[in-house]
Amino acid sequence: MTAVRFALAAVFLLVTHVAAAQTADEIIDKSIAAMGGRAALEKIKTRQMTGELSIGTPAGDIAGTLEMYGAVPNKQRTVIKADLSAFGAGMMTIDQRFDGTTGYAMDTMQGNREITGTQLENMKAQGFPHPFLSYKASGMSVKLGAKEQIQGKDMYLLTFEPTAGLPIKQYVDATTFLPARTIVTADVPQMGRMEQMIDPSDYRAVDGVQIAHKMVLTNAMQSITMTIKKVENNVALDEKMFVKP
Repeated sequence: MTAVRFALAAVFLLVTHVAAAQTADEIIDKSIAAMGGRAALEKIKTRQMTGELSIGTPAGDIAGTLEMYGAVPNKQRTVIKADLSAFGAGMMTIDQRFDGTTGYAMDTMQGNREITGTQLENMKAQGFPHPFLSYKASGMSVKLGAKEQIQGKDMYLLTFEPTAGLPIKQYVDATTFLPARTIVTADVPQMGRMEQMIDPSDYRAVDGVQIAHKMVLTNAMQSITMTIKKVENNVALDEKMFVKP
């Protein structure tokens, strides 16, 4: 009888383990629901966000402003401005654009340039309003890794494999199912290959969709804290704003 009890216990443990197992697609579906649901996300065709940023450097923090624009299916523009007069460099402006196919950066510090290579592939791997909605259509595969702890929280690790470029690691909070840390790798001009972490936080509902109002970007060179002050969805945006001028 004792042997039977142990056998039954083993079966129940196995059933519990199988029931608890989740696939990458299930994690993604739960994350989409946590962000507000597929229907609410798909209603968003454009977005404009403005805010402030702080660039951490060994010589001290640099304050600046931030503008971010997005449009379906995958158009992006980010404009960063910061006054570097205290460091003897004047005003810094970086205007990075992606029209869904090609990328271009206007940079007062490193010069204007076409965005190519792994940086361009990372842009192509994105999607608006969130890549979880469109990764299959873009041909990406995804696999679910073991749970990890980040900043004291359990996280699911999703590794996306684009058709070109390098893998993208996306963590999802195991409790809230909101997207957490993203890790991308790219070849950066004058710096070489670099890994960058993006940690979103302070999620708030805007038009029924959860949007992170704070993001910390960290790499081997510096950290940048972005604080979003205003979010506007479905605003009129000129298509030309995403194109190389």
